[in-house]
Amino acid sequence: MAVTSHRPSVDTPAFLPEERSPRLVGAVWVLLVINTLGSQGAVTVVPIPRSVTQLVTMGALVVAFGLALVLNPRVRLRPSALLLQLSLLTVVSVISSAQLESGYGAFFRCGRLAMFLATLWLLTRWWDDATRLARHHIRAIGAVLLTVVAGMVIAPGKAFPEFYSGRLVGAVWPMTPPQIGFYSATVIGLTVLLWLGGRTTRSSLLLVAAPAVVLLLLTHTRTATIALVAGLAVAFISLVSTSTRARRLFARATILAGGAAIFLGPAIQAWLRRGQDDEALSDLTGRQKVWDALLAAQRTTSEQLFGVGLTNKSYDGLPIDSSWLAVYHEQGLIGVAIVVGFLATLLVVAVLRPPSLERAAALFLILYCLVASYTEAGLGDASPYLLNLAVAAALLHAAGRSAERAHRPGVRT
Repeated sequence: MAVTSHRPSVDTPAFLPEERSPRLVGAVWVLLVINTLGSQGAVTVVPIPRSVTQLVTMGALVVAFGLALVLNPRVRLRPSALLLQLSLLTVVSVISSAQLESGYGAFFRCGRLAMFLATLWLLTRWWDDATRLARHHIRAIGAVLLTVVAGMVIAPGKAFPEFYSGRLVGAVWPMTPPQIGFYSATVIGLTVLLWLGGRTTRSSLLLVAAPAVVLLLLTHTRTATIALVAGLAVAFISLVSTSTRARRLFARATILAGGAAIFLGPAIQAWLRRGQDDEALSDLTGRQKVWDALLAAQRTTSEQLFGVGLTNKSYDGLPIDSSWLAVYHEQGLIGVAIVVGFLATLLVVAVLRPPSLERAAALFLILYCLVASYTEAGLGDASPYLLNLAVAAALLHAAGRSAERAHRPGVRT
């Protein structure tokens, strides 16, 4: 029987009482996901002018910020090392964009990043309820994936175009295979971990994660697949000491992976190669040429330190496809140092937290972003990757609060 002290609770500061997140927080999160969808990448069933897609995505951000202010009119915030360092990165972005090397559009992107972060800051009030935030994230991304499925049904020819070698793209809203792969992998990882922790049902696992696996395979996205496997492996390992279900699932997954490697090795290798020859594989599908050109470019000291300002993540008209080189190009070495800083902070905090579902889910999201950052851009600007890391930061915050309650003086069992 528990005996509780009558002393006032010190779980939460008096000015910021702990509370469950209202449903409107989910609406704000959906709008943030819409803002990060992008506006190009495929031929859709109904042609959508890029100006319209940009209006929708930016309009979603403005509405999200307005709703967040309505929810948190007194601007009560929780401390966050991640958001603090991202705010510093925004300042660096403004300094680099002031040189106008990337045109006036750089200031527009800086404003978008600032409003994006301001909205996340306003939502920190409900970070104690991080599991619900993770569910909001799954539902929002799941809705995006439903549009992909709708495109497959309505116009399979546009959903599997020859331009992308028959890989799945967005035929309702323009999305590239890597984007769909990212959304699918995120939904798979979080849903599996919530089920593993008893926070969702097996039917949800079958109805949400299983279709996402099919979509991931149809995109033929190697980066998302490798990042998913790596992130889940680390998450499982973090749970094996405290969860019998995690130990069983990890053992079964290891056996299945070994069997697949033996009996399905040629098929897996063919899927990973995507019909490419050795030269294309070693060149990372053309990425290496862009990277070499970017690194070989002459830069002033200012450009090396601060970059050239926020761009559309391209160099000489070609996509950079690397978070690290994109940050170096746009925000310089200082920007790279800040990105290293907030990723290292998240990892250190995750390692220091006691084993829990929240910690495992956070580790999955952090490891996924780390692995994917090598061949995909997004760590230095408003993007789905920053949303993933924000969810990870909220989960680590919630894990820390749970640990504080467990060791609070005055509570005995």
